[in-house]
Amino acid sequence: MNILVTGGAGYVGSACLRWMLAKGHNAVAYDNLKMGHRKAVPDGRLIVGDISNEDAVVAALKQVKADAVMHFAAATYVGESVSDPEYHYRNNIWGTCCMLNAMRKAGVKRMLFSSTCATYGMNPKVPMSEESVQDPCSPYARTQLAVEWMIRDFAHAYGLGFTLLRYFNASGASADGSHGEDHKPENHLIPLVLEVPLGKRSHITVFGNDYPTPDGTCIRDYVHTDDLAQAHQLAIESTHAPTATSAGTADVFNIGTGNGQSVFEIIKACETVTGQKIAFKVADRRPGAPPALVADPAKLKSKLGWKPQYTDIVKTVETAWKWHKANPIGYGD
Repeated sequence: MNILVTGGAGYVGSACLRWMLAKGHNAVAYDNLKMGHRKAVPDGRLIVGDISNEDAVVAALKQVKADAVMHFAAATYVGESVSDPEYHYRNNIWGTCCMLNAMRKAGVKRMLFSSTCATYGMNPKVPMSEESVQDPCSPYARTQLAVEWMIRDFAHAYGLGFTLLRYFNASGASADGSHGEDHKPENHLIPLVLEVPLGKRSHITVFGNDYPTPDGTCIRDYVHTDDLAQAHQLAIESTHAPTATSAGTADVFNIGTGNGQSVFEIIKACETVTGQKIAFKVADRRPGAPPALVADPAKLKSKLGWKPQYTDIVKTVETAWKWHKANPIGYGD
């Protein structure tokens, strides 16, 4: 399959691109490099461009002879979405609209959208199935839910097969240590905790220790990028466009391990892997942070045959530590 991967130079997008190449697909990244990294993409596999440039996306789709699009390109910082919602609405919603129009012009009728569990908001149900109520509580999450509905509407009106993947906390790095997580600024827990043994910070800040959880800290479901990539492969291979005799794919899956770890448990796992004590300080809760977000991955496992390889958080942290220890300044670009 020929696949254009928007946001393919980012953390999850590049991991999925490399996975698809390893599985025999012809995947090419399309990225404006605002947050992505050239070095995360194999040579000859990157087209630099913005999804809001409709003509450029059409040209890229034709250049790749795309059969499908895997859509990762989005602004994802929750805090930034609160302080600058205009950028998130313009980038995520308008950008996706331009991309969908480009797909129509290029005749590409299959797509996979990288959505998020943040669309469930403060939903108290744990674990969360795909039928859980979506009630997003940040501009970022609201843009992702709006994009989900836009894709549904375009599919109905213009004939498109799609799959929506709502994943939980992406984590880890490639097993050989060649690729990993490099955000500037970094806002994911595992790399932030690992900055303490790396000497890049004196301590980690724990936002709230009074949640209704066993140890008082937030619980999240950490899913390794290789397992995310496997899910994306299975999903895109099972997505098909509508025909004269059959409806197109219109499906949604949660991607998570089904097991959650608290902030204190992540700190402990990082201590186990690094062999170092990690200092922390407790601060007030972050507004709008739910006590627990854990996936119910039963549908993904039963319908697509997904089999996660990283079910032990220590193993996931080991891959992250290997990357960060070898690349203390990330990709360096």
